[in-house]
Amino acid sequence: MMNVHAPSTSSNPSVRLENVSRRQFLRSTVAVTAFAVAAEISGLRPGLAYETGGAQMPHGTVNDPHVFVSIDSSGIVSITAHRSEMGTGIRTSLPMVVADELEANWSKVRIVQALADEPRYGNQNTDGSRSMRHFLQPMRQVGAAMRQMLEQAAAKQWAVPLSEVQASNHEVVHRPTGRRLAYGELAKAAMDLPTPQLESLKFKPDNAFRYIGHGNVPIHDLFDITVGKAQYGYDVRLPGMNYAVIARPPVVGGRIKSFDATEALKIPGVVKVLELKVRWAPPAAFSPLGGIAVVATNTWAAIKGREALKLDWEDGENGGYDSAAYRQQMVEAANKPGRVERTQGDFDKAFAGAIKVVSAEYYVPHLAQASMEPLVATATIRNGECEVWAPLQDPFGAREAFAKVLELPIDNVKVNVTLLGGGFGRKCQSDFAQEAVLLSKALDGAPVKLAWTREDDLRHGFYHTVTYSRLDAGLDSSGKVIAWRHRSVAPTLFANFKPDPKREQAIELSLGLADAALDIPNVRVETGEAAALTRIGWFRSVNNIPHAFAVQSFIGEIAEALGKDAKDVLLEIIGPPRKLELEKLGLTDPLWNYGDPYSTYPVDTGRLSNVVNLAASRANWGRSLPKGSGLGIAAHRSFLSYVATVVEVGVDSHGKLAVPRVETAIDCGFAVNPERIRSQIEGAAVMGLSNFIGEISFKNGKAEQGNFDNYPVARIDNAPINVRVHIVSNGSDVPAGGVGEPGVPPFLPALCNAIFAATGKRIRSLPAGDQIRV
Repeated sequence: MMNVHAPSTSSNPSVRLENVSRRQFLRSTVAVTAFAVAAEISGLRPGLAYETGGAQMPHGTVNDPHVFVSIDSSGIVSITAHRSEMGTGIRTSLPMVVADELEANWSKVRIVQALADEPRYGNQNTDGSRSMRHFLQPMRQVGAAMRQMLEQAAAKQWAVPLSEVQASNHEVVHRPTGRRLAYGELAKAAMDLPTPQLESLKFKPDNAFRYIGHGNVPIHDLFDITVGKAQYGYDVRLPGMNYAVIARPPVVGGRIKSFDATEALKIPGVVKVLELKVRWAPPAAFSPLGGIAVVATNTWAAIKGREALKLDWEDGENGGYDSAAYRQQMVEAANKPGRVERTQGDFDKAFAGAIKVVSAEYYVPHLAQASMEPLVATATIRNGECEVWAPLQDPFGAREAFAKVLELPIDNVKVNVTLLGGGFGRKCQSDFAQEAVLLSKALDGAPVKLAWTREDDLRHGFYHTVTYSRLDAGLDSSGKVIAWRHRSVAPTLFANFKPDPKREQAIELSLGLADAALDIPNVRVETGEAAALTRIGWFRSVNNIPHAFAVQSFIGEIAEALGKDAKDVLLEIIGPPRKLELEKLGLTDPLWNYGDPYSTYPVDTGRLSNVVNLAASRANWGRSLPKGSGLGIAAHRSFLSYVATVVEVGVDSHGKLAVPRVETAIDCGFAVNPERIRSQIEGAAVMGLSNFIGEISFKNGKAEQGNFDNYPVARIDNAPINVRVHIVSNGSDVPAGGVGEPGVPPFLPALCNAIFAATGKRIRSLPAGDQIRV
């Protein structure tokens, strides 16, 4: 899930800054310059190899071992994990990096989840596949600094030069004599030392890593998760806790006209019914929707009480939202000139002179994150201090919001981050946790757990944007694509933060649309207007999904029109190895490259072509398959990583789809934890298939889906059977890219290209429904 930082609004001060002030810019520039100079002087490539966008995030990065590490007298090393764990394994991977540079024995490492405190820990907004790429180097610095502090403490105790001692596997060794001191024996003296200067640190070479790059460290709390001991949001229990659910307006922006709680209060366990008075109006950022809350002694009683409420809603201005009619408006917008976002060459002239024209239109509906753990939060207020327990992707942003709605100093708000039972971008928004805080306030500070049901989650979400695309290509007499136009129409998530711009914004354009790697002389990318009539939010891979679906499916259609191999046409359109030149594409917004410096993370077509060839090779591309089977290929750069996927499908005589094999190649720069990379790509295939069959549609302003009976997700009987992951090997000097999201975008077009190869049926509109039925 990609995140952005929006300007503050009076309705929600927790929203983060989009524009960097001059003071912030100068401060970050000086920091980056000092960082680079230190690296150049010391020659410390491994730990100080490249610049990332981490310093530009709110509260930047922190690399102080006194913040992240503590060692007790028994030698137990406690490492703080400051990012949120939602299945990516980051609560294991970042401490693993610290432990490796620290020369710690993993069996003696304990991991502590940080509170929401960005001034102390640095940025904590766990989204955009940023955790490893922004914090790999700071965590190496933490480990190397702590190792040096232990060595300094030992050298002082032995009265020997520092150059004679070396940390190794939880001990410090005096090399000339073989004397040893365990970490526990040095703990107090080492922790009392000041943090070493960055330029003094020595980092491990790649061949000395014990954990990094090996994939041999199991998930920290895997056993507890497996046996049900791990604490997710729903597992929080407090003495005297109340339980609540909310009846929210069925249409975004609606409000209650009247309600009757008589029957609800008769339900055993129901103790109170109250109105959550929130005047929701766009741009509302992450404000709650408001509604009628039912408070009870248990969640089931609260749900039954809600069912007994008599409610009269006023739907408001979004009451006419109808997905079918809206789609037609998008079709019309995509079939007329839009605002030009990228232009090179002379598209009109080249297109007019084309010998052959290929055109196609593609549709991706609203999608819901549908995390296995629906939204939940627990809050209590005592003596002017609020404490919250919740599965939050952006815990400090939520903490800021809680302080605002309660009118408390932020120091009086404490936020505990639980495990997230899935996030996919939905838990970046804190509306659900704000509801719990407001309910506790209404109950005179009593502890209250606010739970969302599956129906709440699907009917009142921040949805992945709906997108309609039209693509036109002109070919010359040799079959070369000489003209390319892509018109994209989608409501923007920036409608949450400012008066609805009604079209994709700079960051969204750079998610596989305006930055597409095309070796085509005449290109034009346009956007059309589409108003946001529901809440648009983050979703795993965000706009990369519809952009990749359209672009990679269209390349498959061009190959079919030419009678050429799909892989060969894909490589031809990507073109020779090169770095895209931003100015020539009109991409000058500093945030477009996921907020990371282009000098570190350019669009490298050589790396993209390489993963195409790798995935095709592993899939034995071109092999003969039985009738009803087919291979499809697609590739996409997102979150600064490169992924290519080959999907094999089988379609039987009744149109039943099977996905027996998936081959995915990923180049994510330095692969810190290969085991987790494989698991994320495997999960991306499952989610990609879910995106193939899911849809949130609207009628009379209301979401029509409410549970997994009408919002299907991939299940064990139709999920991809064998997902094979191939990781491009890179050294630590190759900047780490994202991993959690890049596997999702190419899966859909590869799947649909495979279905075409197997059946001759081209899927351009999702969900697929019965389109492949024979």
